[in-house]
Amino acid sequence: MPPLLQHSDDSLLPGVLQALRGRLVVSCQANPGSPLRHPAIMAAMAQAAERGGAAGIRLQGFDDAAAIRAVTALPLIGLTKTDRPDTAIYITPTSAEAVRLADLGCEIVAIDATLRPRPEPFAEMVARVHAAGALVMADISTLEEARQAMQDGADLVSTTLSGYTPYSRQQEGPDWELMRDLHAQQLPFAAEGRLSTPQDAAQAMAHGAAFVVIGSAITRPDVVTGWYVNALKEPSRTGES
Repeated sequence: MPPLLQHSDDSLLPGVLQALRGRLVVSCQANPGSPLRHPAIMAAMAQAAERGGAAGIRLQGFDDAAAIRAVTALPLIGLTKTDRPDTAIYITPTSAEAVRLADLGCEIVAIDATLRPRPEPFAEMVARVHAAGALVMADISTLEEARQAMQDGADLVSTTLSGYTPYSRQQEGPDWELMRDLHAQQLPFAAEGRLSTPQDAAQAMAHGAAFVVIGSAITRPDVVTGWYVNALKEPSRTGES
């Protein structure tokens, strides 16, 4: 695997990514309308994840960033989710949001790096986050986007948005092909998206991921409950054809 980080900053930030190498990051986020959607609850989720051995936390929003930073020293990957009428870019669409996350103690800021029309050039956002002292995780959906994001200065990419753009692979399971392509191109990446079991996490590492991010399967009991409910509705459970 190539080095996880090529960065000119001589601070301790490269050590953040090295600390995550080969390990688990838990995404502590709750969907709108979920009874878990509260900063104190997400902070408790982060503490539980740390107790279980997580090496880092991925989180959403300024209030959650402040609450989680107050209870853990683990590396934080911060993002916002902002609906805008002028763009389909949803994850941290502006540099103002990205820099605020860095100021709140997120060592890494996740930014949508898909090749869709965006409110600000991605490369300019990367430069502002670096100036604020944080690293950039580029959430991508295709190999082409990953290449471009790294050219624009991102520190690593994540497979987060595969299947969430109309031109990327639409499938129920993890995008193993994208992971293989990223590894073959020696692009440092985190595996995230539709990884639902420990076996999925291990397989992602075998595909060359620097580290693995798991969210719903660990921190969204409402979503996981729905998986079981839907499985019990399948005809196969009663032996019907």
